[in-house]
Amino acid sequence: MAADADVGSGPASSRSVFDRLRRRLEGPNTIGNSTGFWVGFLLVVCALVAYPLVGGGGQLSLFLVLGLLGLSLSLVWGYAGVLSFGQVVFFGLGGYAFGVVSINFATPQGITAALVIGVIGGAVGAALLGYFMFYGGVRDVYVTIITLVSTMVLHTFMAQTAGSEWTIGEAALGGFNGMPQIPLLALGVEGASYQFVYNEFEVVLPVVGVAEIDPFYYLALAVLVASYLGLRALVNSDFGRVMVAVREDEDRTRMFGYDVERTKLVAFTLGGALAGLSGVLYAARNVYIDPTVFSLLFATLPVIWVSIGGRKSLLGAIVATIAVEYVRVSMQGELALVILGSLLVVTILALPGGIVPWIHETFVRNRPDPTEIDAPDAPEAAAEVSDS
Repeated sequence: MAADADVGSGPASSRSVFDRLRRRLEGPNTIGNSTGFWVGFLLVVCALVAYPLVGGGGQLSLFLVLGLLGLSLSLVWGYAGVLSFGQVVFFGLGGYAFGVVSINFATPQGITAALVIGVIGGAVGAALLGYFMFYGGVRDVYVTIITLVSTMVLHTFMAQTAGSEWTIGEAALGGFNGMPQIPLLALGVEGASYQFVYNEFEVVLPVVGVAEIDPFYYLALAVLVASYLGLRALVNSDFGRVMVAVREDEDRTRMFGYDVERTKLVAFTLGGALAGLSGVLYAARNVYIDPTVFSLLFATLPVIWVSIGGRKSLLGAIVATIAVEYVRVSMQGELALVILGSLLVVTILALPGGIVPWIHETFVRNRPDPTEIDAPDAPEAAAEVSDS
């Protein structure tokens, strides 16, 4: 009997761990709280893993990196209720910090430290700006205006850093010429490191032939998936519920004894750190960064992504970022901007909650009720019960 108990304890224990994990990742603040969703999520991740083997990573690695920027705004705006045009400020701070440190310390440990410093730079920038806004009593549309002005100020400032006096060690900021000397991303320390070199691996497949593998693509995919799952756990936690309460009614949340300013500051700082990480990976992927990351057009893009995908949906932010950027990069020119603007207007007027939440709600609404599947037999069953 003891042996039988031991045999059964393994699967039961694994199910218990899986159930606890699902409870952390599921809740009223996220889309997809069913086994079907997780099966579909796993299939999509597997498809993204296999994509470079059949179609090449191409621009998709860039879209995955920008997906982190979309997630940062979804957290700040969709869950904390703070509409920020300044996510690109923290994105750019992270990218420039990574560039400056990695150029001056072009060793594996120096580049690894540059990645960490870039993320911290984005978080510190958000914390400083958020502290003066939220504890200074700035609310509603004025927060949006301040973040927009911050973006414009940094764009103007970085554009005039072309002279030799704007050099930090060996790293020249370069003004509109940017910083083209950024080394390839490397993680680890001397003697135990890995450098992300494009086309480092080649795989021979039966149908496709020789497929070139981009290790950076898989790094970006892993970071995006991990960030998405981590944010799901966050927004479904107690802190996440407080964020949503602040978004819905600040005054009432404050009356219940919650520190509204601190909640918004923490969310804003986390969003800045995630945007900084996106900026680091952007600079590392392109081995280049310039002041266009602070431009008004680029500052508007995250708002477009999140509005179209659904600002209260982390999944919507990722899907819309990849889809919108694919259209924008494929078409280029003024036509792409016209299409994006038209899509944004149509979404706001017809689907103010975003496309992904609308698809989810439509699916849930039209899904058959399991209790009604055996409806024809229900009267007979009822009769049997009553007769007894």
